[in-house]
Amino acid sequence: MELKDKVVIVTGGANGIGRALCERFAREGARGVVLGDLDERAGAEVAASLGGVGLFLRCDVTREADIGALVAAARERFGPIDLFCSNAGISFLDGSHAASADDASWQKIWLVNVMAHVWAARAVLPEMLERGSGYLLNTVSAAGLLSQIGSATYSTTKHAAIGFAETLAITHGDQGIKVSALCPQGVRTNMTRGQDHSPQAGDGMLSPEQVAQSVVEGLRDERFLILPHPEVATYMQRKTADYDRWLAGMRRFRNKFL
Repeated sequence: MELKDKVVIVTGGANGIGRALCERFAREGARGVVLGDLDERAGAEVAASLGGVGLFLRCDVTREADIGALVAAARERFGPIDLFCSNAGISFLDGSHAASADDASWQKIWLVNVMAHVWAARAVLPEMLERGSGYLLNTVSAAGLLSQIGSATYSTTKHAAIGFAETLAITHGDQGIKVSALCPQGVRTNMTRGQDHSPQAGDGMLSPEQVAQSVVEGLRDERFLILPHPEVATYMQRKTADYDRWLAGMRRFRNKFL
């Protein structure tokens, strides 16, 4: 996909990766960049900085109605949606053990990291299928392909998000629907502030702008996996080649930090 003249929606678009995507899509010539976020001040600033192509709406991705309203506003202002970037995400750290997070934390992270992708697809797929074209970009994480040391909630929901993205691609790939899963390791965002030397840093922290560059390249090539840290592909191969050896290695890695 080339982004020129396309209508794009980005959730979590006020900060971090989402903001970088909005700014880059506008520079690529998108006709409309509609961003949703809970941060109204930052979201309005981003939209204003994009000029006439930018539009901000407050959006709580734990509410399907908010995602639907975001899609409706984008259609009304710019027309049919070409690309929906389901980008919002949250994380929690484990407590005393891997099952220690309370039910409220599990429920919230499930809604943001999984159901928001489902609701985004539900909102735009019918129209995309009718015209035989459309693109869904889901921001997941390398944790969805590998794991996340110290966060069972994050690892589990990101694995589920990968499963949903795969199902979208399998089910609708022959109907003109393109799907990509963005799976970086550490990125310098509000979520990772102060974690440059933690397990979350992975193979080094990238800037949101570097991730946006990878996204533009991945969308152009229409690749399912967009890996800003290319090392992740090697780690996936090691995991599938010998699962027990990979788990032992992950335990050693965990013991370096925790």
